[in-house]
Amino acid sequence: MKKLIQKFTNKYPRLAEIARFLIVGGLATVVDYLAMGVVLYLFAPQLYPHFYQVWIGGAKPSTLSTVIGTGVGFIAGLIFNYVFSILFVFHEQGKSRSVRGFILFSLFALGGLLIHLLGMYIGYDLLHINEWIVKTFFTLVVLVYNYITRKLFIFKPQKSTVADNKIGDNSTL
Repeated sequence: MKKLIQKFTNKYPRLAEIARFLIVGGLATVVDYLAMGVVLYLFAPQLYPHFYQVWIGGAKPSTLSTVIGTGVGFIAGLIFNYVFSILFVFHEQGKSRSVRGFILFSLFALGGLLIHLLGMYIGYDLLHINEWIVKTFFTLVVLVYNYITRKLFIFKPQKSTVADNKIGDNSTL
């Protein structure tokens, strides 16, 4: 099985990267959903006789609790996703392992959060669609946004300079 995965990875590196991105993104989504569920439960435990019922739906949590839950879930998922994007998803590290890379990662993720929050407000508060249906839909929208922004701006190969290509030359440009 390991040889089959390695053969696939060598033959289709972009598809393998997308598969790793989806795995890490899926796990980050679980972290996000768990955090949101905890917030919803803590805001109104009387709505949910058992903790697991947070994810079943039927109760009507406040808009404030869904917005705060979305924010807390975002932060938990962001940290998880950042660490595992560096360790597992992208072979080309680009500028990811720097303060600037983390700031870029966070700013693009913040853009995804704004898309998600706006979607939660429109879908849940204005259109009265179940909070988990809305969250799932916008999770998929933001997933595509995240891959594109990370690939193009954070985990892209850095341009080498002429000095980088000279053997034994330690000068800087």
